[in-house]
Amino acid sequence: ISTPTVGAGAQVSESKGLTCGICCEVMRRFLLLYATQKGQAKAIAEEICEKAFAHGFSADLHCISESDKYDLKTETAPLVVVVSTTGTGDPPDTARKFVKAIQDKALPGDFFAHLRYGLLGLGDSEYTYFCNGGKIIDKRLQELGAEHFYDTGHADDCVGLELVVEPWIDGLWAALTKHFTSSRGKEERNGALKMASNASQKMDPVKPELLHLESQVELLRLDDPGRKDSEVREQNAVNRSQSSAPPAASESSLTHSIPPLSQASLNIPALPPEYLQVHLQESLGQEESQASVTSVDPIFQVPISKAVQLTTDDAMKTTLLVELDISKTDFSYQPGDAFNVICPNSDSEVQNLLQRLQLTDRREHCVLLKIKADTKKKGAALPQHIPEGHSLQFILTWCLEIRAVPKKALLRALVDYTSDGPEKRRLQELCSRQGAADYNRFVRDERASLLDLLLAFPSCQPPLHLLLEHLPKLQPRPYSCASSNLSHPGKLHFIFNIVEFLSTTTMEVLRKGVCTGWLAAVVAAILRPDTRVSRAEGGTAPAPQISISPRTTNFFHLPSDPSAPIIMVGPGTGIAPFIGFLQHREKLQEQHPDGHFGAMWLFFGCRHKDRDYLFREELRHFHKRGILTHLKVCFSRDAPVGEEAPVRYVQDNIRLHSKQVARLLLHERGCIYVCGDAKNMAKDVNDTLVEIISKQAGVEKLEAMKTLATLKEEKRYLQDIWS
Repeated sequence: ISTPTVGAGAQVSESKGLTCGICCEVMRRFLLLYATQKGQAKAIAEEICEKAFAHGFSADLHCISESDKYDLKTETAPLVVVVSTTGTGDPPDTARKFVKAIQDKALPGDFFAHLRYGLLGLGDSEYTYFCNGGKIIDKRLQELGAEHFYDTGHADDCVGLELVVEPWIDGLWAALTKHFTSSRGKEERNGALKMASNASQKMDPVKPELLHLESQVELLRLDDPGRKDSEVREQNAVNRSQSSAPPAASESSLTHSIPPLSQASLNIPALPPEYLQVHLQESLGQEESQASVTSVDPIFQVPISKAVQLTTDDAMKTTLLVELDISKTDFSYQPGDAFNVICPNSDSEVQNLLQRLQLTDRREHCVLLKIKADTKKKGAALPQHIPEGHSLQFILTWCLEIRAVPKKALLRALVDYTSDGPEKRRLQELCSRQGAADYNRFVRDERASLLDLLLAFPSCQPPLHLLLEHLPKLQPRPYSCASSNLSHPGKLHFIFNIVEFLSTTTMEVLRKGVCTGWLAAVVAAILRPDTRVSRAEGGTAPAPQISISPRTTNFFHLPSDPSAPIIMVGPGTGIAPFIGFLQHREKLQEQHPDGHFGAMWLFFGCRHKDRDYLFREELRHFHKRGILTHLKVCFSRDAPVGEEAPVRYVQDNIRLHSKQVARLLLHERGCIYVCGDAKNMAKDVNDTLVEIISKQAGVEKLEAMKTLATLKEEKRYLQDIWS
């Protein structure tokens, strides 16, 4: 029942305990819903579902979008919800209809008074609206009368979801037991003492931090009678090989640990049940297209009509502008919208993975999947993101995120396919609770991929079905529109930095971002770095094509009232949507010369004035014409000119203009837009705004934060940020 204990010289015990007294009772059912964007919430919900049976519970698992399979209005069982957050604080796309339904203002305050629930929110504290997807649902359920039987958990992907997820799941079983015990007690008391007040029978929610001890007391761990002697002998052999292995390195690494971890007993996760059966069938050589990539949104294949390098060759980052020809499609957009680019994995990484899996000679074989007849995975289903009848190479290239950081569940699964004793032990450490710090340091923070792990642990030989079960869907990459359709009809512009980073997991390798590296290669044929313009228009090179899809949730738009003043904050490539804003405003002012248009402020920043000042000429043009009324630019790496200390960052420039910023936001109903880096810039700008409001309005910091929160609620403080 509890996670199995693994000692440095002990047997691996996958014990299956029974909750005391539960074997004599009927399984206790609870409803388990998940709202997922990239599969994280689903994986956690499935883990809860798998563990429920061993704890004497039956989980009725559904995606929150499957409203035809559950009914909260009549639900009598306790509810458990796992909710991720997408964008800058939105519930995932799968929860949009659910959230819209419960936000109905016509619903009475006791609509869910019968409901008892526990909620686990997933988020990233680098974003302002941390875990906001879960918080929105949590708040609304309570407003409609639902009550917690278990306190809400907020897991932070910035430091590692498992730090909250694992103890929250551990505590869930005792909370459910307490709920069912209390409910049964209520029924008995109600039968015997009809005069007892309802208030005296109310149950307080259980706090996750108090539950681990209760859970350990309640649960009885038993040895698994099905464990084979051969498994014990195999593990003993592993332990002997560990004792005779050469001394560990003085410092820990991905493949080596040091005391106390190397000598510790380990709590490792239960082995995820395997559920896929894979057959590789020789292909007839049919042509495969990106159109086979699964998407809930329509996909448009569009040609690249222009590519421009916006930075000099000696800039720290290379920034490209790409123009897409959307004139022959139904794709439409507004300035400030974002869209998805559907991209493949690196061909070299796919070939290296095939070689490591010893499947190179079968890469063109057709992948046929079905569910294992004897699987123990509850509700097992074929992965929707793996299309039928396509080659292994196509699936690894277009469908699976092979660069994804492996989750602990995958590390746990790899353990059983690793023959070398020390390697097996190290994988156990990395997926254990005791090895959480090492997992974060050597896997998560280093952005290690599955291929990195397989190269680091050569005795690990996983079957293909295991990887298809665990690798997540290759996600499309979002980009902000950097143009206006009024200014560029039939065209769509976007800009990006070519992401480069040094990977040192197994050897030093310079890697590029999955999408930006691919895009750079795609436009290389039409990009002429010497003139920094493309030759796709009127040139001999054929225009390359890419696939795009619209983003379903777009909110980053100009105010409906053109007289409202706006402040735009966009350092680096964060300037992209604001170029669209300015182009749009210029055309509107041409069409309505007598119209009243509000002031437009832009705070832009980059490293060097002469290397990466993006759209310099365009911004000067807008400023000269009065479209852009205030242009405030800073350069963080240029040497100071004169005695005055330079303004290095956008938040410093905002602070210099505190009075004007406060007046626009507090007295003129202005809007402020922030686009760019979430980790540093967006937080610093937010803190600066709190400071400005506090000082200029003469209020305490807490009151200033409330004012800023009100601006967000009124959609007058909008963010389009990324980490």
